[in-house]
Amino acid sequence: MNNIFEIIDKTGRKIRLTKRQWKHIRKKHPEVDKYELIEESISQSDKMTDYDMDESVKYYYKYYKHRSSNEKYLQVVVKYLNGEGFILTAQFKPHIR
Repeated sequence: MNNIFEIIDKTGRKIRLTKRQWKHIRKKHPEVDKYELIEESISQSDKMTDYDMDESVKYYYKYYKHRSSNEKYLQVVVKYLNGEGFILTAQFKPHIR
């Protein structure tokens, strides 16, 4: 199986994290050290926003106040195709965009 997890977001859509994308996230954004943070950021997101350039892409944000860095919002980028989402990347940001 190539998926690390599948989860249903607040809008009822299925989102998956593949092993390939998890490897990408760990390499490019090592501060995202547990995939459970990504699951939590989708299932209990504080805010969901659109990406201006592509309406099939959504940003999920979850605030983590105890992080020592000023980048306290975990941004999870999800692309939807045929009603299902897959995670492109995840990284901490200082604010919601």
